[in-house]
Amino acid sequence: MSEQAIALKAQKVAEIADQFKNSTSAVVVNPRGLTVAESTDLRHQLRQEGVVLEVIKNKVLVRASKDAGFEGLNDLFAGPTAVAFSEEDAVAPARILKKYADANEKLVIKGGVIDGSIVSIDEINKYASLPSREGLLGQLMAEFQFPIRSFAYAVKALQEKKEAEGETAEAAE
Repeated sequence: MSEQAIALKAQKVAEIADQFKNSTSAVVVNPRGLTVAESTDLRHQLRQEGVVLEVIKNKVLVRASKDAGFEGLNDLFAGPTAVAFSEEDAVAPARILKKYADANEKLVIKGGVIDGSIVSIDEINKYASLPSREGLLGQLMAEFQFPIRSFAYAVKALQEKKEAEGETAEAAE
């Protein structure tokens, strides 16, 4: 093998290792059997959430995961392998891939890394059941608004009660 080819492979390993290090999550899947249309649809859904899906050679993945400190993933790199990387939302790849795998039996989730920890398929399924970041923020805002709304209703009820007492006092005079 020429030195140029070796340098290109080393560069690819370094790029994938950086992706593992910089991503909040990386989910490993087996895309065998997906048609071009299905693969394109899946990639489109992932891209909308800021997730990149790459089909990568297993030897490159083994070396890159070792360089990134995720040697525990090496067992997942057998057969056709694709990795969904997300630098923003740690739950997005798990949620989208789980939904797609449920609808299409050809896609098999193998495992992955979420927030720097190697996770199993069961853990990925748990993460997939979480709402999106925006959904969680909406729920949090609703929780913050509830006490304020309750206080506003209580003040309004107190004001209406005082107004009603004032009207009955005027009517009595």
